[in-house]
Amino acid sequence: MRLCAIAAAGIVISIAGCQAGKKTEDRLAHEGDPSKTGKKYVIGMSQCNRGEPWRVQMDKDIEEAAKAHPDLEVLFKDAQNKAETQQSQVREFVQQKVDLIIISPKEARPLTRPVEEAMDAGIPVIVLDRKVEGDKYTCFIGADNVKIGREAGKFLVELLGGKGNVVELKGLMTSTPGQERHKGFMEGIAGSNLKVVFDADCQWLEPNAQREMKSALSRFPTIDAVYGHNDPSAHGAYLAARQEGKGREKTIKFVGIDALPHEGVRYVKDGILTATFQYPTGGQEAIENALKILKGEKVEKNITLGTRRFTKDNAETGGEAL
Repeated sequence: MRLCAIAAAGIVISIAGCQAGKKTEDRLAHEGDPSKTGKKYVIGMSQCNRGEPWRVQMDKDIEEAAKAHPDLEVLFKDAQNKAETQQSQVREFVQQKVDLIIISPKEARPLTRPVEEAMDAGIPVIVLDRKVEGDKYTCFIGADNVKIGREAGKFLVELLGGKGNVVELKGLMTSTPGQERHKGFMEGIAGSNLKVVFDADCQWLEPNAQREMKSALSRFPTIDAVYGHNDPSAHGAYLAARQEGKGREKTIKFVGIDALPHEGVRYVKDGILTATFQYPTGGQEAIENALKILKGEKVEKNITLGTRRFTKDNAETGGEAL
């Protein structure tokens, strides 16, 4: 109670990130378990963009998970792929004094400071999917992008007999998933005779991937595989090959990441993609851990989600856990 009184008096105390976390725990413990007090807790969710089907699904997963808890209200914001907009959104949530923030950052560096400001204000922050710099946040939830990229590389090495020309259509390379999926892929093909003959930053967007693949097709008569950092990129590459009119969409192996049931997995079932690797949205896990935090419970600092590989042989049975 003495700490609360000091805070109320407006005395400014300089604290590190771990102390900010302690401040959050103290506030939540004082307020009590929302399920018992009847208080409605407000969560601010800042999505970097809703132009990708996977991100639309993430918001839906968060919304569905929150519906099961009448003591939770989630305010959704779409940054429309602009880091400056997302910075403002986080700061707006802080001004609104929401009880917790979930953020899926567009880029690591620009969103690091706003997240730190939220923590300094005593508002816990769950960083979802893409990381920020440092460790001044409450919890990070995401899959192991290096592992997924590595598994994609190993899969293509085996599929192509250890040699061939590959096109890599990257995600936004100022984001951690793009960097990590590239790093893992290069580890996966290391020691083989697979060669990346063309690569481009497609910013996760299918039209960009389609345009870049057209350029690759015009330059290279032999392309054995495409590694897309997400399924829209792999699908865009397939469309470009089909539109070329030379039948190369039938010989090139297209591999993507995300494995949404209505997108990547369906493409595999339809014979468009050779494989897709699951990247869970983490929406349900975000709400589960938000509830624990709001109740004053401790959560793991970093929560790693699993992945599965879907091919035509196993897509109907739920893929293969890796």
